[in-house]
Amino acid sequence: MEELGVVRRNPPRADRAAVAALAEFGVATVHEAQGRTGVLAAHMRPVWRGAHVAGSAVTVSVPPGDNWMVHVAVEQCGEGDVLVVAPTAPCEHGYFGELLATAVQARGVRALVIEAGCRDVAALEQMRFPVWSKHISALGTVKERLGAVNVPIEIAGTLVEAGDVVVADDDGVVIVKREDAARVAEACRAREEKEAASRSRYEAGEISLDVSDMRGALADAGLRYLDE
Repeated sequence: MEELGVVRRNPPRADRAAVAALAEFGVATVHEAQGRTGVLAAHMRPVWRGAHVAGSAVTVSVPPGDNWMVHVAVEQCGEGDVLVVAPTAPCEHGYFGELLATAVQARGVRALVIEAGCRDVAALEQMRFPVWSKHISALGTVKERLGAVNVPIEIAGTLVEAGDVVVADDDGVVIVKREDAARVAEACRAREEKEAASRSRYEAGEISLDVSDMRGALADAGLRYLDE
């Protein structure tokens, strides 16, 4: 477990060009391109639809029901960051709302990802500040206990370190390790080109059994066709 009361200042961030490249692709493409890894659990959902972001993670470990360290983390945020918050035990509290969103948006933060609750959802949508959360909850928090900022955290089944790339859209959230960002972006581009070729064949009337060359494997698995 990480040391409590620690704030790591100025950790390495993902290369901006690599982040921009990953921003061109959806979460599903990124997840598939890096070997079906990095996707957060399906309970992490956008609080309003239509947002698509990519940015460098500022990680925050928080006690359940206590958002003190979120306020501490604001100072460590900068242009292009995504705030990633995980409580040390499951809870439904609304850690984040309109005022904190205003503060981080002014610093250039692109989004919040939190495995707990957020509130003021109508205001967040009006501000066009994206949030992916486990809950929408008006349940308030206290400011009593320390956590940590820019330390490795586990959120929704995935390890995230400060500076990793966060990509999020209507399909969920995926994490790309900072050092892998450029390589994964290239893999995404190759995957998109392959899918474009497949799309053309579907539009021409072909089906996936032939486009993806499934018939041989299906026969090997024992699939039989019985004519009536």
